[in-house]
Amino acid sequence: MTTTPKARKFRIRRSDTPQPTLDHAPAAMPQARRVAAQPIAPEDLLAAPATPEDGFGDLALPGSAAAERQARATPASGGEAGQGQAAEGPATPQELAAIRAEGLSGRHLRMARRNAQKHGLAPTSDFDAVRLLRARGIDPFAQAGALDMIVEESRGPAAPIAAAAVANLPATTRPAQPPAPPAPPRPLSADQRAAEIMKVQRDIARRRRKRLALMASRLAVFVLLPTLLVAYYFYLVATPLYATNTEFVIQKAESSAGSTGGLGGLLGGSSFATIQESIVVQSYLESREAMLRLDEELGFREHFSAPDIDPLVRLAPEASVEDVYATYRNQLTIGYDPTEGVIKMEMLATDPATSQAFSEALIRYAEERVDQMSQRLREDQMAGARESYEEAETRVAEAQARVLALQERRGVLSAEAEVSTIFQQISTFELELQQERLRLAEILAAARPNSTRVQIAENNIARLETLLAELRGGLTETQTGDASLARIQSELLIAQADLETRQMMLAQALQNQESARIEANRQSLYLSMGVFPVQPDRAAYPRAFENTILAFLVFAGIYLMVTMTITILREQVSS
Repeated sequence: MTTTPKARKFRIRRSDTPQPTLDHAPAAMPQARRVAAQPIAPEDLLAAPATPEDGFGDLALPGSAAAERQARATPASGGEAGQGQAAEGPATPQELAAIRAEGLSGRHLRMARRNAQKHGLAPTSDFDAVRLLRARGIDPFAQAGALDMIVEESRGPAAPIAAAAVANLPATTRPAQPPAPPAPPRPLSADQRAAEIMKVQRDIARRRRKRLALMASRLAVFVLLPTLLVAYYFYLVATPLYATNTEFVIQKAESSAGSTGGLGGLLGGSSFATIQESIVVQSYLESREAMLRLDEELGFREHFSAPDIDPLVRLAPEASVEDVYATYRNQLTIGYDPTEGVIKMEMLATDPATSQAFSEALIRYAEERVDQMSQRLREDQMAGARESYEEAETRVAEAQARVLALQERRGVLSAEAEVSTIFQQISTFELELQQERLRLAEILAAARPNSTRVQIAENNIARLETLLAELRGGLTETQTGDASLARIQSELLIAQADLETRQMMLAQALQNQESARIEANRQSLYLSMGVFPVQPDRAAYPRAFENTILAFLVFAGIYLMVTMTITILREQVSS
């Protein structure tokens, strides 16, 4: 078997790629595989160049001693190749079982299948690939460098397989051979070395250009094309939307320094006093109730169902309430700033006048809700005071009616005046009784008293005593069975005291009601405008440039994450 000039191409090996030698076997080869390797004939060892001066890598220069040794070893190699071809027949179960018993790992089996495919073999399984490669005398687990693969591709189909088999034989059971006679060194010329290097560099550059072209195409498809579609939509398709900005605050009447104290007085005039009311108003404006009222009064659904609106914003004619509410939430932007206590609202529409009308309607809804909350607060605070006043007023009327009934029933307007009159009469009659008794004593003191005068005086004294007894008995008891003046006086005094007490309670209830009314007025809420809704003159949305840049960054980030994930997974699978 003669070596053609086409097959004598020089192969450049990297200096860091270990070559198989007699003394150094592959460390990763299992012990069973080293034992099962076929012995190498002495003629095969003569095919490799003895020194670097005889050739470049495992190729011998024409006319060198290594070339003559390869020419002498050609018949032996041909014989072994014939035996390898004979062994490439169907695998027997015994051979596959022997290879399976070696305990090869999955990585070694994948390497064997790749090497078999590289050498043009068609194995039926990974174990069959190991058998075919060993039949040809090739190490199934050899790893070729990237530079070796490039040089092997440059050889073409004319390169003999036997030479590669000889170069890749594992040095496991080679017997010791006598050293070959030294041959004169014949290094490559500078032109040949430069040509080979330039060829490798051109191949590397071609591969780089191919990879850059693939990367550019992937970027164009997965990043630039979606970005261009987004830019086309925002610049040419999207409907311009006009924004009306409004700012308002929910305030409470400030309490006086004397009415409140402590922490409540400190927070009375700050934004923390109305934070709950502000959040309630914000929630109401974002609710379906406000949306339905706005649709009923100004036709929100009809406005966003116009045919000239882009499809991503336009509402279908038969859209449900949830779809309309989703559009309402997208067009309304409202937020509460707790540090300043300001509610900021932005309403979007396809024309400036409609946007301003929507904003004014929402502010009117907010004012009505604030009035409802403050009205309920005032009513809650006034309810107790009003009930107390009404009850006290009823009790006063009942006490007064009781006093009047006693006066009418007893016929006594004032018990004190009646008692005072009776006591005056008793005093007068007692004085007359004393005078009559003195006159009687004077008459009886005479030597010969006049009986008639004595009789008259005694009659007067008896009459006065009877009258005094009647007057004194009328104060505590009566002959007719009616209530005495003392009882009437006691009942009138109790009724009048009850009336006075009820009148004092009525005055106190009236004072409490007035205080509650003043406090309720202080607790009243009202909406104060900070920025009134003004009709815009230029569309605020869509922001085409900002949205395009954002879309580019999003697509680029997604592409980068997916690429890194695929690369990491591929590296994990191939390792």
